[in-house]
Amino acid sequence: MKWRIWLLSLGLTLVCVLISGIASTQVYYKSSIDDSKKYLRVYMNGFDPDEYPLNGDGASAFSKKLNGARVTFMDAQGNVLADSMAGETQAGHSDRSEIKDAIFDGEGFAVRGSSTLGKNMVYYCKNFDGGYLVRIAVFADSDWKIFVSTLPTLAVFAGIMIALCAVTAFVATHFIMDPVKKLAVRAVNDDSVTTGYPELKPVADLLNERNRNIKKQMDKVNAEKEVVENARASKDEFISNITHEMNTPLTSIHGYAELLDAGGMNDEQKRLAYKTILAQSERLTNLIACIINYSEIDNDDLPPYEVDFSALAKETLRALKPAADKRNITVTENIEDNVIILSRHERLGEIFGNLVRNAIKYNKDGGNITVTLCSRKLTVEDTGIGIAEENMGKVFSRFFTVDKSHSGKNGGFGLGLAVAKKICRKSGWDISVESVLDKGSKFTVTF
Repeated sequence: MKWRIWLLSLGLTLVCVLISGIASTQVYYKSSIDDSKKYLRVYMNGFDPDEYPLNGDGASAFSKKLNGARVTFMDAQGNVLADSMAGETQAGHSDRSEIKDAIFDGEGFAVRGSSTLGKNMVYYCKNFDGGYLVRIAVFADSDWKIFVSTLPTLAVFAGIMIALCAVTAFVATHFIMDPVKKLAVRAVNDDSVTTGYPELKPVADLLNERNRNIKKQMDKVNAEKEVVENARASKDEFISNITHEMNTPLTSIHGYAELLDAGGMNDEQKRLAYKTILAQSERLTNLIACIINYSEIDNDDLPPYEVDFSALAKETLRALKPAADKRNITVTENIEDNVIILSRHERLGEIFGNLVRNAIKYNKDGGNITVTLCSRKLTVEDTGIGIAEENMGKVFSRFFTVDKSHSGKNGGFGLGLAVAKKICRKSGWDISVESVLDKGSKFTVTF
């Protein structure tokens, strides 16, 4: 443990020294570049076209005045006219960044290696009234070269730091490890430990919490076990409900099929048998479709889009109006215009359609339904049979129906509200119900 602490301290020290060297190098390099740019501007102020003509002699003379700085004369397009260092005149430098900036902005700077001279240079180019360009360049050390030059100093500094680190780490590990050892010994013999060192108090607290954490873990395991058991029970209940719902239409289909196969039925009886078989087949098909739809909601990963819920709600109410009129049920609409919800048309249609159809199905003849929609929520309130208090927790369960006499009527299987709940949960919405038996119910979806 002591060696680990010492090696860690040593590693951190070396890393800090290296980072400090690199950072210092970058600061020095940037400072030197900035100074070079200032000097180049001052150098450029000494240029006089009358004294230094735009030819090789002029470039050499101006370079000599600038203590050997490289001088390049170019025309307005960046074509080289003369260069104080290049062996021959080059066709053009218009693709160089400092020349582009000078052509468009009046002046430009760049730092790069010279392909002609093979050295790193700082360039400054100035546009003289759009007639010609003058570029001055001076040599500059690269950041890597500067870093290499500082290595001897860094090595000495690193050696001093390593020596100090070794001494400090040896002393520190003794003072750190001794109290920890004593605390560990007490923890083995006692259920509760204390320490006079504030730094070790978290360790003591951790040891004291050990038994409580074990108990919490056991509680968590038991809770997960209960969830698994509930899931298994829910699965069994789901299968049982499906079996029950399928058994009724299958029994009817099978019974009438046997009667038809046996013969002896008159035309009216046959017509009734065929009609019953067809109706029960459609019911069975609808049940299977509902189950598939319910199961596929969790795996539905199609992207949502903006849906005009106001238009969808009004369209659905128009479609359901005949069913409401048949029972003299009055539907009141409080629907705001242009309520846009991020979802999908079919999913919002399922939620809204299920709530309104239930409000009609479980309403009283001559009752009322109030539909309210705004950007924050949707409410569907009816004056129907209501829900008993003991059934409030089952409303959104699969295959649950408030009035068992309605089970299967108009294609209902007790999956509508379960589907609505599942869609809302997947969309991050909340669906709730308020109800009083024999007075009505109010369903609310909060977006």
